[in-house]
Amino acid sequence: MKVLMLNGSSKPNGNTYRSLYEAGEQLKREGIDYEIFQIGGKPLRDCIGCGQCSEKGCVFSDDAVNEFIAKAKEADGFIFGTPVYYAHPSGRIISFLDRVFYSSGSVFAFKPGAAVAVARRGGNSASLDVLNKYFGISQMPVAGSTYWNLVHGRLPGEAELDEEGLRTMRNLARNMAWMLKCFAAGKGNGVSLPETERGEMTNFIR
Repeated sequence: MKVLMLNGSSKPNGNTYRSLYEAGEQLKREGIDYEIFQIGGKPLRDCIGCGQCSEKGCVFSDDAVNEFIAKAKEADGFIFGTPVYYAHPSGRIISFLDRVFYSSGSVFAFKPGAAVAVARRGGNSASLDVLNKYFGISQMPVAGSTYWNLVHGRLPGEAELDEEGLRTMRNLARNMAWMLKCFAAGKGNGVSLPETERGEMTNFIR
């Protein structure tokens, strides 16, 4: 089993990465592989709702969105990490995930997800609320921890000083590993995925 993480910071080795790494190393101790996917600092397109998605993902292939989707197809769980900008996730991770889920939301169904927010001081819980909406609309169970999934730190390396935050990351990883093992046990014992009802989309009330 494998958990795919997304570092929504343009800094590859900052506090967001450190927080995800703490969770990842705990996952390894629980027998679960992990990978941290770097969103990087290159320009990212917003989703423009063009409707030209395919089984490969987004029609635009000049960034890492489709690479992430390909990895997501093979993953069993997800952790999305973001720095907090103006009490909100980074614009980069929102643009990235909008295109990922708009084009390939079914890839994530019934796979557990969790969000992690890293801030100097405030805005973490508001950022978590934003990222958790991707899970709720995509039939994804949400993994929690012993506190909100947040770590404090501004300058690179300051996350090391937030022992409670790092402990929260480790407990999040333990809970994610437990969920993955439970799902695998259920599948092995013939528990099928729930049937999903589809139909007309209500755009307005007549």
